Amino acid sequence: MERESFEDEEAAAVLNNGYIAIKVDREERPDLDHLYMTFCQALTGQGGWPLTIIMTPEKKPFFAGTYFPRESSGGLPGLMQLLAKITNFWRRQREKLVRTGEELTDSVLQEHLQFRTGELSEEVLERAYQQFSSYFDPLYGGFGQAPKFPTPHNLTFLLRYYTAKGEPQALKMVEKTLVQMYKGGIFDHLGFGFARYSTDQKWLVPHFEKMLYDNALLAIAYLEAYQITKKKLYQDVAEKIFSYVLNEMTSPEGAFYSAEDADSEGVEGKLYLWTPAEVIEVLGKEAGTEFCRLYDLTEKGNFAGSNIPNLIKIEEEVFSISIDEQQQRNSGGKEWVRKVEEARQKLLEARKKRVPPFKDDKVLTAWNGLMIAALAKGGRVLEEHSGVYLSAAEKAVAFIRQKLVRGDGRLLARYRDGEAAYPAYLDDYAFLVWALLELYESTGESLYLDEAFSWNKQMLALFADAAASEVENDGTLILYLTGEDGEKLLIRPREIYDGALPAGNSVAAWNLIRLAKITGDGELRKKAERLFDATGGEIRANPLNYTFMLQAYLYLLLYLFCLSNHL
Repeated sequence: MERESFEDEEAAAVLNNGYIAIKVDREERPDLDHLYMTFCQALTGQGGWPLTIIMTPEKKPFFAGTYFPRESSGGLPGLMQLLAKITNFWRRQREKLVRTGEELTDSVLQEHLQFRTGELSEEVLERAYQQFSSYFDPLYGGFGQAPKFPTPHNLTFLLRYYTAKGEPQALKMVEKTLVQMYKGGIFDHLGFGFARYSTDQKWLVPHFEKMLYDNALLAIAYLEAYQITKKKLYQDVAEKIFSYVLNEMTSPEGAFYSAEDADSEGVEGKLYLWTPAEVIEVLGKEAGTEFCRLYDLTEKGNFAGSNIPNLIKIEEEVFSISIDEQQQRNSGGKEWVRKVEEARQKLLEARKKRVPPFKDDKVLTAWNGLMIAALAKGGRVLEEHSGVYLSAAEKAVAFIRQKLVRGDGRLLARYRDGEAAYPAYLDDYAFLVWALLELYESTGESLYLDEAFSWNKQMLALFADAAASEVENDGTLILYLTGEDGEKLLIRPREIYDGALPAGNSVAAWNLIRLAKITGDGELRKKAERLFDATGGEIRANPLNYTFMLQAYLYLLLYLFCLSNHL
């Protein structure tokens, strides 16, 4: 839409003539995104981005949709025609549109502010596992058909379920998915890092955009799989993710950038595609032919007449030989691995001469919290003696302290070009506390535990209901997305759905239990229990929508078991 309409002079003239156009970065303003996406879903039955909202001057929407081409095409109304029609309707029947906005606001208010409460039990964990089993793709891993999203917290839930229940199928589903994702084109086999999602069942053709949060959460999933299985593959993939982030997504000051676009020079995936001739030109005939064979690069191509390097056709037994150091003891195996790595580096250097995608260099507190947590966990799990991962995590925390804390001690959400802005949201606080707890466990430094307590306390003060935040109150507790000092919107949104990212409420519950376990503070545990009670009805109805909350609940059950047995 940006290229087709917003940068087009004729379309812009129509827009500016009848409307006040406001473009919102949804990553900087998740409160607005969540609020108006809810309206879109209520009005149309679906959502997505780019999100298009038309509303009254009182900010009450009466029209919503996602993508609109400049001109009507393929059954989709064109933006030019749509704007003209609504302008005419506004001039002739304004009262009707205003009334529609009022009614829609009222209905969304009612739906959005109410969650089904109820107690949870172990039965909901079993149902979540059974539902994953029914959706599992035994051929390529993942759940359901295309498009496929990694959703790492689904995998970490299954890993925890396996650990607690000893159910081997839970581990098998995770391992199959982790292996197939790595083998697929969703993983960048030259520069490393995962793309946003796969458009096909095989994990071959990604939407080539790379997000910081996906890579942070996937690193955690691979690390936890390594903890359980000790398979070198999972260590290797986690280290490759970290290599990508530290080399390509880290600012000179140590903070982490947000994303890399999918396209360059207006073509999606152009940076990542290769023909056999291009590979042979860089590597020579013999090495180039071998690389094309290994990574399935053909004259026909697998995407837009070119090729996405992948390992999908490599059998797992053969594939593991290239990864597992247990099978690299003979000199031939080591030499083969060395040659593949040498070819990768040469092709990567050649790729660096291409026009790169746009890099979104804003620094988001929440997403930095996730990457700090991943790096801190990586330093601990991998027993990384060089200290690179822990050092990077600590440097990023120092950046947040210095650049993203207001003079009065209020955490902020975004930093870019020397400017910090926007009072931090629930996710910023919850993910930062998670990061600090990982750093505390990895370093033993009490400073990080003290900071985790401090930010957790501020989070509860800012995001809980005034009544619900009282310790003596036995009612339910759900934290708001925005602080009590935030911009006043039509409604103050709350979110419990674990989507592409875990919900702030889910991570907050997990943090509360971890803090309670470290300190023995029963009041913190009770707050988490109240959060589970506040969302229990929703979770029981659709457990797969709340897999990080279920991780926190499982952790609570294990903690209570230890308490009751004095372990």
